Amino acid sequence: MDTSAKSIVFDKNGACSFCTDFLERAGHIIHPDLEVQKRQMDSLIEKIKRNGQGKKYDCIVGVSGGVDSSWVLVDTIQKGLRPLAVHMDNGWNSELAQNNIANLVQGLGVDLYTHVINWNEYRGLMQAFFDADVIDIELLYDNAMLAVNYRQALKNSVRFMVSGTNNITEGMSMPTDWAWCKLDKLNIRALARSNNIKIKTFPSIGTLDYIWYNSIRSLQWVWYLDYMPYNKFEAMKTLQENYGYKPYPYKHYESIFTRFYQGYILPEKFGVDKRRIHLSTLIISNQMTREKALEGLLGIPYPSEQALEEDKNYFVKKMGWTRSQLDTYIKRPARSHSNYKSEATFFNWCNEMRNRFLPKKI
Repeated sequence: MDTSAKSIVFDKNGACSFCTDFLERAGHIIHPDLEVQKRQMDSLIEKIKRNGQGKKYDCIVGVSGGVDSSWVLVDTIQKGLRPLAVHMDNGWNSELAQNNIANLVQGLGVDLYTHVINWNEYRGLMQAFFDADVIDIELLYDNAMLAVNYRQALKNSVRFMVSGTNNITEGMSMPTDWAWCKLDKLNIRALARSNNIKIKTFPSIGTLDYIWYNSIRSLQWVWYLDYMPYNKFEAMKTLQENYGYKPYPYKHYESIFTRFYQGYILPEKFGVDKRRIHLSTLIISNQMTREKALEGLLGIPYPSEQALEEDKNYFVKKMGWTRSQLDTYIKRPARSHSNYKSEATFFNWCNEMRNRFLPKKI
């Protein structure tokens, strides 16, 4: 991590505030007592099975084609759970991701539900975000993905959504200026109105929806990999050997747009290289040496210049842009999501109250 994260502070030993905060919050997870961790996993599995008695599925597993969610699907089957795999297709899936998901669900004999978002509506929403010059274009995917998983949980009377989200590979806090509140449905709608986009089918979730799902309907989003001694590279090796899994060069590159967003738009327009936080997390969790991580920061965040050029051409064609429009967009100054109506302040207040008064889970 470096000063591209504006709020960073270094102590007298050179340790940054993001690393020390991560260790304080999640040290017991990334360096666990293995006996305690096993008891917690056994208890979780027992609760999921008990709640799922008499139902076709006992949990939802969101799958993207990435290693974390893929490993969750494998492990839940190994532990005797009956998951419904849920995938959201926003029109930017790479062929590699689709093949990874297909190989996995077929190999495991798991049912797959795929929610396909209306492309014309989604493209219009993306255009609104681009025209506003706000940083978190992936707010659209992340918010809709959450909404789709919660809806499928309700539809199938399943209480537990077992997720590949975890502290081991992505637990370090994101700098506040690198992203936006992922439950900000109000912000999405405000940006849509700014471009006269009517939201008709786009699945979304806001703070009050989240409270209703969790507190009233008792749904639970589980960071499943935090309940085991998870090693990303060992999991990837097993997936490759047993399920024909093909890895990606960087985290979240299973989506063509996410690859282009993290590998080109973020560093060129916003001065943000997310490799820093992803690699720092792996260092702290002893999955990678600092020296190896520094090697991973060399060069552009793309497999090659040719691959970047191919993605630029794909992006402008799919969005209906020209290369000149892309260049103009990259050169325009960034603007804040807070220029539009937002529920981020309300969400942060609710989150503070929850952390203050509710017992912390694993």
